[in-house]
Amino acid sequence: MTDHRNGGAAVVETLAAHGVDTLFGIPGTHNLELYRHFDANGIRAITPRHEQGAGYAAEAYARVSGRPGVVVTTSGPGLTNAMTAAATAYAESQPVLLLSSGMPTGAEGRDLGQLHEAKNASGAMHQLVAWSRRVGNADEAAAAVTEAFTGFTGRRPRPVHIEIPVDVLEQAWTGEPRIAAAVAPPVADRDTVRHVAELLAGATRPLIIAGGGAVDAQTELTAVAEAVGAPVATTVNGKGTVDEAHPLSVGASIRLRALQKAAADSDALLVVGSELGDSDLWEGQIRGRTVIRCDIDPAQLNKNCPADYTLLGDSAATLAAVLDALPAKTGGGEQRAAELRTECRSEAAADAGVYAEINAAVRAALPTEAALAGDSSQVTYFGSVHYFDVPAPRRFCYSPGYATLGYGLPAGLGAAIGRPGAPAAVLLGDGALMFSVQELTTLVEQKLSVPVIVVDSGGYREIQDQEAARGIPPIGVKLRTPDLAALAIAMGADGVRTTSTADLPELVSAALAADGPTVIHFDIR
Repeated sequence: MTDHRNGGAAVVETLAAHGVDTLFGIPGTHNLELYRHFDANGIRAITPRHEQGAGYAAEAYARVSGRPGVVVTTSGPGLTNAMTAAATAYAESQPVLLLSSGMPTGAEGRDLGQLHEAKNASGAMHQLVAWSRRVGNADEAAAAVTEAFTGFTGRRPRPVHIEIPVDVLEQAWTGEPRIAAAVAPPVADRDTVRHVAELLAGATRPLIIAGGGAVDAQTELTAVAEAVGAPVATTVNGKGTVDEAHPLSVGASIRLRALQKAAADSDALLVVGSELGDSDLWEGQIRGRTVIRCDIDPAQLNKNCPADYTLLGDSAATLAAVLDALPAKTGGGEQRAAELRTECRSEAAADAGVYAEINAAVRAALPTEAALAGDSSQVTYFGSVHYFDVPAPRRFCYSPGYATLGYGLPAGLGAAIGRPGAPAAVLLGDGALMFSVQELTTLVEQKLSVPVIVVDSGGYREIQDQEAARGIPPIGVKLRTPDLAALAIAMGADGVRTTSTADLPELVSAALAADGPTVIHFDIR
């Protein structure tokens, strides 16, 4: 309980009742009645230097922890600054709750010239997230938070937004927070489970593709793969759902034509928790002679690749049911997986170049349990996706679908806070860093020993390559990079420069032992 028990308390007490102990946001004139109650309810407020950074940090927090990330903004520009991060969370199916203040009741949409006034903020957000709601009183505010947490269980996670008018934040409240009831996920049909088990057991060339919907089913997925002798490839969001050192793992390789051909040749293709979108397939396609799809979202079961058999249900529970129904455990598959992995690595190497070496050096320096945050940078999608192996899911933060620049550094912040005590690092390009470089100061304030490895190619190398391929001169892509090591020092971090991959393991190891973040400016020009 706190003094001034009002609409702000209704929201914050309900957050605390759902286990929220950390959130990301920036205080402003209109949201201070939320901030009034954080300390008394045991909630730590992290203040990034931009609301977009707060949103990315919350999204990465959700990725690595499995718990919803929470963002608080003020009205108007505070909320619109966070919109790109909200759209990112939607594209990547992450549970993020965005809370913003809003115009006073009765003032919305009237064009009165009030501070931070927007035409229809909640309406704009509704086009980007699962739902957005402007509440009318303190009880509605508390109920909306409970509804948000209800929606984060038993279904595909997606971000939501709640707008609380400033007068509602100040309104007296005498209620009590209600805890969200757990929502049971759908359960796959037993007869279909049995038939799928028979198909997998009888297949001579089974293959499994796992996406972001399988990240909490590592044990069950690995057991099914081992039982039927199926190589496992993943999407980027599914990276690590089978330990990438496992002999059946083919890595996050579904964009590669070698893997797509293997899928077409498979006589039993099991796809778990993926929409098989073009952002993962890179103008390719996944097809199979017999396609089995498992997903918690019915809209996904035939998307982009029609299924012969569908399993609607939670991936862990459904895979456990398939495992129990297997008539025989055939095993094997390691040789076929090794050959396919070699083919995929060879194909990936054509684009990777020095990025493969960089990722190998960073991987060697980081502990096995470390999380890595990347960005829409070549070192990430040509490098880390294929050459930074992880032993488990929820260790890799990258936005392949929305493909936003500026994600990596605040994602490193969210990853470090989301897994306390576990190392986190950031590996990205210079163009991506400059979108959100101010968040170095947030890492400094939080005393987070995060290595930030910046691969400097002198601008937007990928777009420069695309311009060249179209016969367009390099316009707007060759950019000046500041001395990032000096900039880091000016912000209170450590900073070093190098041009040698051989230096990276030692520099990353030293960064992990520092008392704050370290920028490693790696010039490859």
